[in-house]
Amino acid sequence: MHPVDTLRIRFDAEQLALLNGVMAFLMFSVALDMRLADFWRVFRFPRAIGIGLLAQYLLFPLMTLGLIAIFQPPASMAMGMILVGMCPSGNMTNFLVHLARGNTALSVTFNSIVILLASIATPLGFLLWTSALPEATTLRRNFDLSFLDMGTIIVQLILLPLLVGMTLAHHCPQLVVRIRTWVQRISFVLFFGVILAALWNNRDHVAAYVGYAFILVLLHNGLGLGIGYGIGHAARLPEADSRALAFETGIHNTALGLLLIFRFFNGLGGMALIAAWWGIWDLVTGFALAWWWRQRSISTASVLNK
Repeated sequence: MHPVDTLRIRFDAEQLALLNGVMAFLMFSVALDMRLADFWRVFRFPRAIGIGLLAQYLLFPLMTLGLIAIFQPPASMAMGMILVGMCPSGNMTNFLVHLARGNTALSVTFNSIVILLASIATPLGFLLWTSALPEATTLRRNFDLSFLDMGTIIVQLILLPLLVGMTLAHHCPQLVVRIRTWVQRISFVLFFGVILAALWNNRDHVAAYVGYAFILVLLHNGLGLGIGYGIGHAARLPEADSRALAFETGIHNTALGLLLIFRFFNGLGGMALIAAWWGIWDLVTGFALAWWWRQRSISTASVLNK
């Protein structure tokens, strides 16, 4: 067993409770921008949504297994790569798609759907794809893990805060307009503050393996962005739709991944390093790609920014 597979980034009971609360607050802040109409837009983009789901839940995991087969990372890092891949698209995708002159309405709709699917798709996908890796399966048996437990946690900390936020946005729109920006900024700072504090407390161990994690995440994230854009382009979707699918496939909610790692895997070092670096790096690549695309006009598709 590789040393990183025995590394633990510890959270005590109080820190874990704080992490859970911050995660729920983060998802509440996301919901302030969501409306029921977002879900009904699926009927406007059925083909693009179907292609995006294919990329998210089949092509991206298969590509992940391919990377693992080529680079043979430690089992815990491989598990981290699969878990990140099974997390829904990240909270920043809508903004990045808008910045990139992509189809923002498609992005909002797709993001809403995968968040709703997360309570089933994330634990089911993780258990399914890790079963293809013997070493990961062996390591996974060391933890008390079940589909039902993971799904229940996601419902509690993802879906319930989303429902509360959407209900508040529906009934008190003027209040939401006043508080939305600050709530979202505070939730983002709080979550990553908790994570960075945990990593700092384990900085000696983190420093020993962060270089390897950087290479894996660089390739994993880059190929994810490429798969989303490439499948849209191959399916002859409008350029604006392909740009949206690039971000929806290549940007993931690593906040959820980290929470599951601390909750179910005792802060398993390789998993935590992959998920934590993903949360930083995909913002770097996301903003860089969005800025690059923003400089290039789209002449073949209308960009819907609703």
